[in-house]
Amino acid sequence: MGDMNSLHTLEPEVDASCCVPSGKPALSAEEAQQKALVFKALADPNRLRLLSIVKAGESGESCVCDLTEPLGLGQPTVSHHLKILVEAGLLHREKRGTWAYYSLIPGALDDVAGILAAL
Repeated sequence: MGDMNSLHTLEPEVDASCCVPSGKPALSAEEAQQKALVFKALADPNRLRLLSIVKAGESGESCVCDLTEPLGLGQPTVSHHLKILVEAGLLHREKRGTWAYYSLIPGALDDVAGILAAL
């Protein structure tokens, strides 16, 4: 038998750099889920149009009664889309009498851009 020290097995070289953490914090599953709600809300053409209409309003807000005609949709459908935008943190809803008024949450669109920039 030969000397045990002289036996060499050929092991592939491992690039250690592939295992070094980047130092940047990755999104947790919970954070990704929360941020995905915003993009799901924005992924509908009617909701994008609603945001555009509300943002373009001279007073900075729009009554739900003024949002149905431009989209050619019924009030229940428009209200459903608006609810999704509110839940995503893009619009603020204020009830006044029988009508609801919607306004863009300050900085909400900048926050959306920031989500992408931070990835």
